[in-house]
Amino acid sequence: MSETNKREEKPELVDSHAHLDMKAFDHDRDRVIERALEAGVRMIICPAEATSLKSLEITLNLTSKFKGLFAAAGIHPHKATDIKADLAQKLQHLAAKNQIIAIGEIGLDFHYNFSPPQKQIDVFRRQLRIAQELSLPVIIHSREAGPEIINSINQENFHKGGILHCFTEDWETAKEMLDHNFLISFSGILTYPKAQTLRDVAQEIPLKKLLVETDSPYLVPASYRGKIQRNEPSFVVETAEVLAGIKKVSLADLSAATTENFISIFRFEKKNIR
Repeated sequence: MSETNKREEKPELVDSHAHLDMKAFDHDRDRVIERALEAGVRMIICPAEATSLKSLEITLNLTSKFKGLFAAAGIHPHKATDIKADLAQKLQHLAAKNQIIAIGEIGLDFHYNFSPPQKQIDVFRRQLRIAQELSLPVIIHSREAGPEIINSINQENFHKGGILHCFTEDWETAKEMLDHNFLISFSGILTYPKAQTLRDVAQEIPLKKLLVETDSPYLVPASYRGKIQRNEPSFVVETAEVLAGIKKVSLADLSAATTENFISIFRFEKKNIR
C-alpha cells in the first residue's frame, strides 16, 4: 500500500488549540506541522497573543504558508494588564483582511491571577464586545472561573458562541456554555490517570458539542509524560482516542464528529494542510 493511501486511511482530526508561535517551536515549526499531517491532523487553530507583535507575525506567517492552519488573536487573561488603546482597531484590521477566524484566547484565570481579577474581567468583557461587533466567535480560557465567565457572557449578551478550550471546569459550567452555543474542547489532561472527574464530565457532553486539542506546547498526553516535555499537534490523536473510548464510539467516528463540529462553529469548508 502506498504512503498516500495510508495517509488517506487516517481519521481526519482537528487540533483546536496550538500555540505554534511559541519559542519551543522556533527550530522546527514546519516539521511539526508535517508530523501533524502524517498523524491525520488536517486543521489547527493557532491563537496569537494580541499584545505581542512577534506572536502575531509568526502566527500569520504560518497561516499564510499552510492551508489548514487558522489564526485567532486576543489578549490572554495573564496579559490583561498589557492591553493597549488600539486593541479594537488591531483586531478589526485583522478581521477585515480575513486573517483571523476568532477572537482568542481570551478569558479568566483565577488560579494564577497573574493579572488582577477585576482587570481580567474588564478586558475579557471588552473583547467579548469586540467579537460581537465583528461577528466572530471567541476562544475562551477558564480556570477556576466558570461562574464569572458565564456571568460576563450574560452581562454582555454575547451570542456568537465559540470554544471553551482546555476544559477543566465542572458539569454545570459545561452545560451553561453549551446553552450559549459553545463547543467544549478537551486537551491531554483528559488522558491523565487522576482526571476521572473530567472524564465523567466529558461523558455527559453530546458528541456534536466536542472538540479535541493539544494546547501545544503544554500538556503532553499521558503516554508522553516523563519522556517528552513539549506537546505538539500530532499528539492530539491520543486525546481523541481517549475521548472516543469515553463516548463509546470509534476513533473514526469521533474524528468525523469533532471535525464537523469545528467546521460548523467557524462556518467554512473543510480544508487540508498543504
